[in-house]
Amino acid sequence: MSAPSYWALRPSVTRIYAMILRYTYLLKGSWPRILELVYWPTVQLVMWGFISQFLASTSSIIEQAFGLFLSAVLLWDVLFRGQLGVSLSFFEEMWSRNLGHLMVSPLRPSEFIAALLTMSLARTLIGMVPASFLALWFFGYSVYDLGLSLIAFFINLIVMGWAIGIAVSGLVLRWGLGAESLAWGLVFAISPLCGIYYPIEVMPAWVHPISHALPASYVFEGMRVILLEHTVKWDLMLTAALLNGVYLTVGVGIYFAFLKSARRRGSLLQMGE
Repeated sequence: MSAPSYWALRPSVTRIYAMILRYTYLLKGSWPRILELVYWPTVQLVMWGFISQFLASTSSIIEQAFGLFLSAVLLWDVLFRGQLGVSLSFFEEMWSRNLGHLMVSPLRPSEFIAALLTMSLARTLIGMVPASFLALWFFGYSVYDLGLSLIAFFINLIVMGWAIGIAVSGLVLRWGLGAESLAWGLVFAISPLCGIYYPIEVMPAWVHPISHALPASYVFEGMRVILLEHTVKWDLMLTAALLNGVYLTVGVGIYFAFLKSARRRGSLLQMGE
């Protein structure tokens, strides 16, 4: 058998162009994919800019920065994993093409959501509890020193994550798996506005109303007050809880609205990998 000729092995510009054109159409036809390209560099730039500004403006905070940042990292992961726990469980039904079967079964949408939230809680606890003990083992820092307020922080953050996760699931019902990247990036997109590692006052004044509309902002502000002033501000937790009630209601409303739309369009059985 003769060896392939050079002309048979040489790259084809036409085939390469065809594949580039395919991926260009995929990108142009999916606004979540375009958004994903933009927000990662933006989020990193904004967040680290505010952190640097905060540390530069308050030199006295350096001594306590370790506890502040470590607590912020652990608490932030509650929000992220709470949201991701809902989204991933939902996506698993789509990837396996099982979502349509579930929707025509006796399972009610409200029961489905209840199961997603329960799995999100389990996933979050499985991830966070070992991490909190590792922080104590490796660094000698215990997030449990926050006391009973830690329970309020946890509940408010995971409920906010649930609201986002349910809303994202609804958006995926509407736009398909092209919107899947929202599950990975939406929480990070709003993270600079939540004041995770710095007070809201560090940010420009026009951002403050947006930050004050996010429940997580009150949680992280409450965390800093405890660590820096040794005072618990339950009014902050109450405000976060009230906002979470609104967010959760809106998230569930988005999910049910797009579920109804998907059923009307008959697209549930067409969703999958």
